[in-house]
Amino acid sequence: LFVVALFLLPLWGSDYMVAMTCIVGIHLIAVMGLNITTGSAGLISLSQAAFMGVGCYAVSWFARWGIPFWLALPMAGALAALIGMLVGLPSLRVKGMYFAIATLAAHFVLGFLFREWTPVTGGPGGVNIPPANFFGIELAGDHRMFYPIYICVLLLGLAAANITRSYVGRAFIAVRDRDISAEILGVNLLRYKVLAFMLGSFYAGVAGGLLGYFYGAITAEYFTFG
Repeated sequence: LFVVALFLLPLWGSDYMVAMTCIVGIHLIAVMGLNITTGSAGLISLSQAAFMGVGCYAVSWFARWGIPFWLALPMAGALAALIGMLVGLPSLRVKGMYFAIATLAAHFVLGFLFREWTPVTGGPGGVNIPPANFFGIELAGDHRMFYPIYICVLLLGLAAANITRSYVGRAFIAVRDRDISAEILGVNLLRYKVLAFMLGSFYAGVAGGLLGYFYGAITAEYFTFG
């Protein structure tokens, strides 16, 4: 009943309610990714906002190249996951708060690039993103973006739930609870730590892409640590 009421919201909700629900849905995707990285695998990540920025700036370029939004979103997530892989590599050598500091460093490095790499990110002025287009239908405005956002929430939520119940999810939990014991049981620590970070970054990249399409223009100030 809740899901049905939610998907009928654009028919009865006010413009403000629909807009706020869209923003909640976008950030819900980013938090689901963080729950994989930190909740399941126990890797404290302080760079999720920066990976949202990667996804957002990625779709701005993909849109300029004429790539449709339904393809640009997973591509933005894949790019964020690739950068997340590089950030997650030190996870085998550093743990806990030390790894959190490493992710914090990654956040500020990416934030610096967002502000200063003007040819790519537009610098402090940000970038404009053309409206999403689905087979000739322009998805401009809160009411039209509502359904793409919540279809992504539903699909990625189901994916996250299935990952948690799979062998991969059980390996994440083993790494989180006692990584030395997990390694003795045959769990490849580096593989699963990096995979957890990549999955969390992928979710953040997709959320950032949706955020860019939703607002149509974005600046680096949105992706600050605060």
